[in-house]
Amino acid sequence: MSKSPSESPSESAPGGPSEILERLRALLAAEGGLVAGLLSCETDGDPPSGNGALGIAQLAASGPRAEGRREQYELLIETIYEGYLLHYHAPRVVRAPEDDLGLLAGDRLYALGLARLVELGDIEAVAELADVITLTALAHGAGNADLADAVWTAGARAIGWGASADHERAKALIRAGSPDAPRAMRSLAVR
Repeated sequence: MSKSPSESPSESAPGGPSEILERLRALLAAEGGLVAGLLSCETDGDPPSGNGALGIAQLAASGPRAEGRREQYELLIETIYEGYLLHYHAPRVVRAPEDDLGLLAGDRLYALGLARLVELGDIEAVAELADVITLTALAHGAGNADLADAVWTAGARAIGWGASADHERAKALIRAGSPDAPRAMRSLAVR
């Protein structure tokens, strides 16, 4: 039986929070283009924690679905998460001088991370991340950043361990605009 993320958060973490951001910076520099030109010289903060010392990407990569490819999952999830931060929060490695440029860079990071996930053949995770992107947009549109954080944490767990029926139900509640949606999603984010 595989361990849940709450049993041993640091046991299977591929790398530390600062290391993953340096790997992300190196990936984006190697990609070149617009995003490479927006890389900051310093990293602002560590990846947000989804479970104790684990960031969102580390949480997803520490699950059994990422077995044998943990570093790849960690980097591609961090790439997508940085794209999300360019849309809604303060990114850590990419700095855009204008909001529109930040949105374009964020979209590029979404595409880059999802393309790498498709290369791994994990269509379930692609669908989960598409849901995360959509549901966080709905949460931010409703002014509920806490719900967006819960969506990311629950989504990371679903990528690493597979989605449960409760997870699918919580996503459906968000799509329907149900007042029960925040509670349902938050309950998944703390498991």
